[in-house]
Amino acid sequence: MTRSEAQAWFVQLLLEKVREDQHPSATQMSMVEASIPPEMVADYLEVLMDKVADDKWPSIPMLQRIQRVAQTLPAVENGRR
Repeated sequence: MTRSEAQAWFVQLLLEKVREDQHPSATQMSMVEASIPPEMVADYLEVLMDKVADDKWPSIPMLQRIQRVAQTLPAVENGRR
């Protein structure tokens, strides 16, 4: 197993926990963000956005987290603006 494979496994494990928990652990989300491979960022962001979409009053820290993670995505998508 390579380092990148181990990181991807670790992030996937935590991502499932974040997905399943109604109010996921801030520590686990921070661990995901510290280890996430670039190709998994969009999936993680989708999980976070699903969390706030289901909340009538989403938490400000969760919205700020989404904003931070979104800033790590490319500004344009493969030749598109």
